[in-house]
Amino acid sequence: MRHKNIIFIMHPMKVLLGLTVLTSLLYSNLVFASYDAGNQFSDCENCPIMVVVPSGEFTMGSNRGEFVLGETRPETPVHRRYIEKPFAAGKTEVSNAQFKYFIDATNYRPSHACTKWRGKVIKFDGNWQNPDYGRAPQSNEPVVCVSWHDAKAYTIWLSGKTNKKYRLLSEAEWEYVARDGTQTIWPWGDNSDKACQIANVFDQLASETAYAKQYASWDPVNCEDGFMKVAPVGSFPANKFGLHDLIGNVWEWNEDCSELYYKDNKLNEAPNQVTGHCMRRSVKGGSWFSKISRHRPAFRGRDPENLASHIFGFRVARDLTQN
Repeated sequence: MRHKNIIFIMHPMKVLLGLTVLTSLLYSNLVFASYDAGNQFSDCENCPIMVVVPSGEFTMGSNRGEFVLGETRPETPVHRRYIEKPFAAGKTEVSNAQFKYFIDATNYRPSHACTKWRGKVIKFDGNWQNPDYGRAPQSNEPVVCVSWHDAKAYTIWLSGKTNKKYRLLSEAEWEYVARDGTQTIWPWGDNSDKACQIANVFDQLASETAYAKQYASWDPVNCEDGFMKVAPVGSFPANKFGLHDLIGNVWEWNEDCSELYYKDNKLNEAPNQVTGHCMRRSVKGGSWFSKISRHRPAFRGRDPENLASHIFGFRVARDLTQN
């Protein structure tokens, strides 16, 4: 007995539903695959490139005799911190081009007065487009002359544009990625002369500028990193997490409201927050015009949130949650 060919005709809506489910599953798998540690992604054409940072733990702060290095800001108590959830961090500091895209899209008016060091902190007639480099800032250099409020405005806009949760790194997250799995004075070791292989710091070249000769009262490191002032983002090797320029180039604003001493009960990565006005925000990493002791991951910069400086920029973070 011969059987006739049988043709199954499915309802068009069922076909569409099946394809939708399949597409959703494939997209979901791609989304979660992109959250593997070290993976890079960007949520829009002009968004920062983000790198997935795994959860982990590290020792935060310092009890070593770093007062000998000329610093008197408390970095104690030394304590274990737990980064409970993976997150994404900007591969580099936010560039002038990325910040300009935000300004053009929103007509946001950032800080109109910038500061620099001339024996003391003074204001000058400059802004992110005129940071007093003696030349125009380049599009691939980190944006500077931005306050903590300006940095937050950028993350809020980025969150709205992408429907993702962008923010600044907490102080704990920043030190976690900057230490890069080490407990040495600097991520590269305990010898400051190796700094120029890793970061844009106050080196022999920077010390020869007219500005440094007049206003820098600290010694340069005994090496040359190739830049007299600011460097384009990503000019130096990435660390083990895949992030560039955490140390040096420009200081980076953090989310935290800074307190003089760490709280004993603070164990995870959550930023320290206060109700009402915050007097000072955390800022980390040092810059091309900072003394080498301030490039230590343990060093705790604390500055007013409305301060805009020609050596202050920022890096963004993003929560890794499925929308």
